[in-house]
Amino acid sequence: MNIKKTGYAIGVIGTIIVLLWIGILKFTPTEAAAIKPYVEHSFLMGWMYQIGSVQQVSNFVGIFELITAILLIASFFNRRMGLIGGYLGVLIFLTTLTFIFTTPGIWKEMDGLPVTDFFVVKDIAFLAIVLQVIGMHRKDADAA
Repeated sequence: MNIKKTGYAIGVIGTIIVLLWIGILKFTPTEAAAIKPYVEHSFLMGWMYQIGSVQQVSNFVGIFELITAILLIASFFNRRMGLIGGYLGVLIFLTTLTFIFTTPGIWKEMDGLPVTDFFVVKDIAFLAIVLQVIGMHRKDADAA
């Protein structure tokens, strides 16, 4: 068993599962309301509420996440799709990581230590994975 290839595949598949899962949830009123405090304070995304409702914005985000997941699935078979999926993933995870800095009250104290909403912090690992996807497919492009 090739540990490097297996680790890569597990990481990408895990990212795909999460993107599919949260992408589908974005179409629910509960998730649309849950992301509103993050999105409305984002300098990258807050403008979206000026042109769409809370649910419409959430739906758009969900579509973006689902398309990225589908492209990451395709990355196992198609280099170009992998590159596009990787770059869209970078856009998603860098954007959500900015929520750490833009969302009021995101940082809290627990037993004297600073903590934040952990769903945002997990995006550091997902960012690393989509960067690996890009690196994997760019390397293949350079070799061809």
